[in-house]
Amino acid sequence: MTATTTKNQRLISLDIFRGMAIAGMILVNNPGSWSTVYPPLLHAKWHGWTPTDWVFPFFLFAVGMAIPLALGKRLGQPQGQILRKIGIRSLLIFGLGLLLAAFPHFKLTAAVPSGLLLLHYVLVAVFVVSLFLRGIALGQKPVKATLAQRSWYLVLASGAGIAFIGLFYADYSTLRIPGVLQRIAIVYAICALLFLNTSWKGQLGIAVALLLGYWGIMALVAVPGGIAPNLEPETNLGAWFDRTLLGTGHLWSQSKTWDPEGLLSTLPAIATGISGMLVTYWMQNEADDRRRFLGLLGAGVVLIALSELWNLAFPINKALWTSSYVLHSSGVALVFLSLIYWLADVKGYTTWGKPFYVYGANALFVFVLSGFVAKLSYTISWEAGGQAVTLKTWIYDTFYTSVLSPYNASLAFAITNVLFFWALAWLLYRNRIYIKV
Repeated sequence: MTATTTKNQRLISLDIFRGMAIAGMILVNNPGSWSTVYPPLLHAKWHGWTPTDWVFPFFLFAVGMAIPLALGKRLGQPQGQILRKIGIRSLLIFGLGLLLAAFPHFKLTAAVPSGLLLLHYVLVAVFVVSLFLRGIALGQKPVKATLAQRSWYLVLASGAGIAFIGLFYADYSTLRIPGVLQRIAIVYAICALLFLNTSWKGQLGIAVALLLGYWGIMALVAVPGGIAPNLEPETNLGAWFDRTLLGTGHLWSQSKTWDPEGLLSTLPAIATGISGMLVTYWMQNEADDRRRFLGLLGAGVVLIALSELWNLAFPINKALWTSSYVLHSSGVALVFLSLIYWLADVKGYTTWGKPFYVYGANALFVFVLSGFVAKLSYTISWEAGGQAVTLKTWIYDTFYTSVLSPYNASLAFAITNVLFFWALAWLLYRNRIYIKV
């Protein structure tokens, strides 16, 4: 792995940074027990921040950074072709988010015939495997067009079958519609469209308008029902939008009254993606490595300082994705990125970052897979001593809590998840398999 800062190539620092974000997301999402987690590995309860509150915006920031690099290579193609690719990718990511929310039971009603239930699970398996094969085909150089096309037909056919069964037998009343993947899909789609149709100045203006507009809406617009503007979990305007437009059955299961990836807070999340795009533009037009490093670092420090000032009026809050939170997380991302860039792209010290680079090469696939595996681990269960024991509980109690203190056992379990999925990512990387969603 060699360092490069060529304008037409992906920065090593970007892949390392994205891999760090994915590793962080897997780490904080998979403790052995939520009741014994070290505070830095938990989200802030409401206002404020912890390191855990950085990982998701870091990934959105990286998504934004990658857009000019990926779509910039396609600018000579017909715009309709580019738009189709953006649309398909966005819908796939959004659909995977819904699939993960429904998995593994898919909330089918008890009335579904056993044969149809079996067919449903077969179709789901075909859908996932076909999507996997399509991703592999698209990730090869040159692209394996025949495999990509045939696997895409299987994706469409199995997806149609799942939808048809779901039309008659699925219970969608409690399916969570917002989510992490859904937000990634929306931010990617809008940022990609902005890249194709606006200049960097226009994008900067849109980002500023989103941040100021969101602040104004949350601070000044009364909540229907005679409730004054506020930032409380259940009574703020964003929570009202979520309940009104989506319904309580389609929100985060731990609240039911609001969603941390809700509708209104997606607006400032788009600004997070735009901030990543702006960084790439600047780096593409600044050739001097030292100025790049100092520019990234300086901009990060400035954004962090501005976020602290804004925090006085509009608190830093991940769940609300407040405007000050956007500045804070983007500023911290820039500081991290500047250091990684100096080490990896400028000095060529890449060995330390290769584990993260491996994660970054198939970032979205590994993250989605980790979600499916986590759900399976507490869905698979059996009877023991008159009680139901899940696979996760058995592994955790047998190999972790029996030898470690509660907090260390929980942390060790999370680290094991990171290492397990890194091993899978490494196998893909070693065999030059890059799965594109």
